[in-house]
Amino acid sequence: MSSTVLDVPTLETLIAASVAAPSIHNTQPWRFRLDADTVTLEIRAVAERSLRHTDPSGRALHISVGCALFNLRVAVAHHGWEPVTRLLPRPDQPDLLATVRLAGTARFSPEPRLYDAVWRRHSSRFPFSDRPVPAAVLTELGEAAHAEGSVLDLPGPAETDRLLRLTREAEQRNTTDSDRAAESRRWVHPPTAESLGMPPEAIGPQDFRERIPMRDFSAHPHSQVLLARPFEKRPSIAVLSTLHDRRTDWLRAGEALERVLLVATAHGVRASLLHQALEWPDLREQLADSRRAHVQMVLRLGYGPQGPASPRRTARQAMTEDARLARQA
Repeated sequence: MSSTVLDVPTLETLIAASVAAPSIHNTQPWRFRLDADTVTLEIRAVAERSLRHTDPSGRALHISVGCALFNLRVAVAHHGWEPVTRLLPRPDQPDLLATVRLAGTARFSPEPRLYDAVWRRHSSRFPFSDRPVPAAVLTELGEAAHAEGSVLDLPGPAETDRLLRLTREAEQRNTTDSDRAAESRRWVHPPTAESLGMPPEAIGPQDFRERIPMRDFSAHPHSQVLLARPFEKRPSIAVLSTLHDRRTDWLRAGEALERVLLVATAHGVRASLLHQALEWPDLREQLADSRRAHVQMVLRLGYGPQGPASPRRTARQAMTEDARLARQA
């Protein structure tokens, strides 16, 4: 029996911080359960919110959960506990992706800016200015990825063009593949009580120069949202990769991605995720090129409008029924 005392408001705050993380198509494919005896929070995958056509291997789902896991670590430490994390702790329960035990006083105080950024971060799919991201900030983003066991590469102009060409090809494939297009469209709708999916206004416009291939979620009925506008001429692209490509690496990549996004948010840098080429095995392999690593995400960074936020489920919605009953006991 743990001596740690976790009250209901704090528990809900911890889960709300975790839920604020990004997820592919805003599927929020996670569910939380509290083991009251050990004061351990479990994060489980929600199979019914996986993307069968877009993400058949579950790689993007694991990255999404990894982002939520990092937010949970930040929130637990912010409230004074040490977050003791285990990835895939039970091989006999493949849906149990991670656990975080609240273990006494935190050894190190987290950066307050990261906790603050948890609540302010969201993707911006709108045009950025041509103002470059300072080298010092880019260096700090690389250090953030490295701290979580990943690598953040900053390609030059020629490599950026190549990555954008692969992303453009993937986006074209996505829009012409009827199953993937239909799957994407199902996640674009006005906010509902479920608080899942993408509101049409969050999709943003398309680049009229057709240089930066922004995902349109195959939302052709929302043509008023998808008007073409000029995007930045020299986009700042970053590539997140890991040495291996196992389920644990996908989770760690998600933790690294979220740490990078929170540091960027703290510096006022906007970000959007160019994930399309990662959804096609042959294009994902080409993304790596000469890197002896596995690409997990392509990011676009810059300065511009914040853009509308996507809805998030409440802490109570994100908890399992038995966790709610334990909380009320």
